[in-house]
Amino acid sequence: MRRILFLARAEVLHVVRDRATLAQVLIFPIVQLLVLSNAATFAIRDTPASVVDFDRSSTSRELVKRFAASGHFRIVDQSASLDAANEEMLHGRVTMVLTVPTDFEKSLVRNGTASVQISVNAEKGSAAGIVQSYASRILEAYSDELSAKMRPTAGFVRGEGAEAAPITGLRRIDVLVRSWYNPTLNYRHYMVPGLLVALVTLIATLVSAQNIAREKELGTLEQLNVTPLTRGQFVTAKLLPFWMLGIVDLGLGLVAGRVAFGIPMRGSLLLLFASAAVYLVVALAIGLWISTLVDTQQQAMFVTFFVMMIYLLMSGLFTPIESMAGWVQPLSLLNPVRHFVTISRALLVKGAGLSEIARPLLTLTAYAAIMLTIAIRQYSKRVA
Repeated sequence: MRRILFLARAEVLHVVRDRATLAQVLIFPIVQLLVLSNAATFAIRDTPASVVDFDRSSTSRELVKRFAASGHFRIVDQSASLDAANEEMLHGRVTMVLTVPTDFEKSLVRNGTASVQISVNAEKGSAAGIVQSYASRILEAYSDELSAKMRPTAGFVRGEGAEAAPITGLRRIDVLVRSWYNPTLNYRHYMVPGLLVALVTLIATLVSAQNIAREKELGTLEQLNVTPLTRGQFVTAKLLPFWMLGIVDLGLGLVAGRVAFGIPMRGSLLLLFASAAVYLVVALAIGLWISTLVDTQQQAMFVTFFVMMIYLLMSGLFTPIESMAGWVQPLSLLNPVRHFVTISRALLVKGAGLSEIARPLLTLTAYAAIMLTIAIRQYSKRVA
């Protein structure tokens, strides 16, 4: 027992004296708890929605108000064109389109029933089912309200002209749901494009971080620094093999996803690989930056897994961005994994083009330049 206590004391002293290890043991778990507890939730609030109201009656306007007041939906656009609303969905600006047909109110009065159409971006997998459930509940509640309000006191109601139309007893709204981009709601079609991103991220970030840390442990880093190579050349030579490895892994993952799971590939694969080439620069730069902050491979591994856990859970890979806490959603815009997950799903599942992914791709390009510059400068300070 005495030997065990001495060894335990030595380990405690090691942790206390090593600031990096102390941060990994005490600070990082607290940060993970605070951030991930707000990110990993399945409740969806403020889903962006577009309304196409062809009826423009008081009843249809009240229906739109019910959606806006529910807290589950945020009406970002009211258009008279269904094509324009569908274009908004293609660009990812809305998740649901509510279409109210012409003669919606008249159909309720005359026939006791009317239909509306809900188009949901089923690319988002389980989130699409949750959005459909919210919309159905709102429509069911409004239908019950209409049934109570419009219950007839007499057998007829005055219609157009001098004709009288009979009223049936129950007012019911029939809902026609369309699941765009993933009509079968196959969860694998939603997850696999995101898991491909996780694959190349883990390879690029972890391996690049550990590689340079290993050079430090072996004492060969100082030997390399006295060679005629510039630091830029040294970094490029170190990271280029891992960049190529990431591209190869993405290709193998696409083949496996297509053969094993039937993953759709509706967009341009060339555009996907071009986007991956930019994203891998970001992932490798982050790995290089981690390697400048640590001295051993073990530290590099711990820091990388800490960063990876937050990156993946705040990327929309496992839970939709819409379900995260309000302050987490804008914070996730700093997450490069989120942008490449968006690009991967848009190209493979939605068949999007360059114009639809331009914003996340430009963000990744800027991210790559900034992170690579920071990593090289930080690396220079540590080895000078």
